[in-house]
Amino acid sequence: MNLASFIRLLTLAAIWGASFLFTRIGAPVLGSVILAEFRVGLAALFLAIVAGFLHKPLNVKQHWRHYLMLGIFNGALPYLLFGFAAQTLSASAMSILNATSPIWGTLIGSVWTRHPPNGRTALGLGLGIIGVGLVVGVGHLTAQRGAGVAIAAALLAAFSFGIATTYAKTAKSVDGFSNAHGSMWAASLVIAPAVPFASVTTPPGTVVMLAVVAVSIVCTGIAFLLYFRLIRDIGATSALTVTFLIPVFGILWGSLFLGEVVTPGMMAGSFIVIVGTALVTGYNPATLLFRRATGNA
Repeated sequence: MNLASFIRLLTLAAIWGASFLFTRIGAPVLGSVILAEFRVGLAALFLAIVAGFLHKPLNVKQHWRHYLMLGIFNGALPYLLFGFAAQTLSASAMSILNATSPIWGTLIGSVWTRHPPNGRTALGLGLGIIGVGLVVGVGHLTAQRGAGVAIAAALLAAFSFGIATTYAKTAKSVDGFSNAHGSMWAASLVIAPAVPFASVTTPPGTVVMLAVVAVSIVCTGIAFLLYFRLIRDIGATSALTVTFLIPVFGILWGSLFLGEVVTPGMMAGSFIVIVGTALVTGYNPATLLFRRATGNA
């Protein structure tokens, strides 16, 4: 991984980590439905502009079912759930719970293919459960009113990302940019019918609207562009390392800008979740370094 790719990787982790900060700012004012619709709708418009410059058609008639599947499980459902969770949970806690996505993806894949996980994967799954338990229990999250439902929503959002990942591995081959672009339009259409029934109790201020723009354009539109650039440059396995960095930045931004208290239990749980994710995904830093040195990655 050269310096430019490493900087892109850190930037992407920082951006995706910040998405929980912006969601935490926007959701209590706008609610999950309106925030999610803004997020996917503005991201779709941004990517449409980029697609125009790149001359990349969506081929909607051919791929609409594919975009719809990704739009539901990689956009609409998780963004709605995280928007709901953000009205109770801290940005730090959500970023840690989100790190279980690859674990869910592996578990779903094992069930789907009817291949039970091997010993390493099973150990990773067990560590992931222990890590979440530490974050939830020792981190005192359950002391907040409604925290149990919010935690379940955040884990269900991560589960939804796992479904999307499993589906994407077996779906028809569509380039990464079109996947991001098409899925954002599909997600906006899925959420749209719920918008008339949503209400905003407090008029959003400047900070909230800036958070909405940031989570839409930067954390969704630009982030997808960075992610698929990384996959092209360093491969999907190396790009997956961003998963391990997102909680670090999620905790950092929450602490710096929202004054969130990060307990030792949350830090320990976060570390265990990351280790579990590494085991489940088969990530091995030494192997990646060897592949890079021999030019096989």
